[in-house]
Amino acid sequence: MSETDTNISIPTMSMNTLDEPVHVTILRDFKMIGRKLYHVIIPHGGRRATALRDWDLWGPLLLCLTLAIVLSVEAPDDDAALVFAIVFVIVWAGAAVVTLNAQLLGGTLSFFQSVCVLGYCLFPLVICAIVLLIVGEFWSNIIFRGLFTTGSFFWAAFASVGFMSGVVPPARKAIAVYPVCMFYIVISWMILIGGKRK
Repeated sequence: MSETDTNISIPTMSMNTLDEPVHVTILRDFKMIGRKLYHVIIPHGGRRATALRDWDLWGPLLLCLTLAIVLSVEAPDDDAALVFAIVFVIVWAGAAVVTLNAQLLGGTLSFFQSVCVLGYCLFPLVICAIVLLIVGEFWSNIIFRGLFTTGSFFWAAFASVGFMSGVVPPARKAIAVYPVCMFYIVISWMILIGGKRK
């Protein structure tokens, strides 16, 4: 096995992952997801650019599913399935549009690397949605909801902009970062207006 600079064990060609036990594979994937989330939680980590360049879609899929489930639970009962589908489509279609924009601007990130970065940077918004779901059962305050969602938006945008701005030419950074911020604004707005209507 070889080690990357983020201490994630990556199987080499001499090792066949089909021969290893399933729990070893799942544990390795969860460790890799945890290390990538660490670089989102602390965006100024020294190896963050290389950590998320080794793309995977498991983490973004889990974060997207969690966000869709939480927002559908918060939605009125008649709209729960619709909210789930809308969240899922907005996250993946939005990530694809932002990625395509970055590539058209001369970005050096591959499509899946960009989707990976945008997906992992949803983590602060997912945590926000979970906290608001739990707190909303006992205390509903629009000011708290707005401040917490705004803070989570800035955290997600700050984490992703650091990755995305480094992969486009300097003269085009603003044009590449704008859709990233709009992507997280739309998701933040969905979290902000979510919740069961009393």
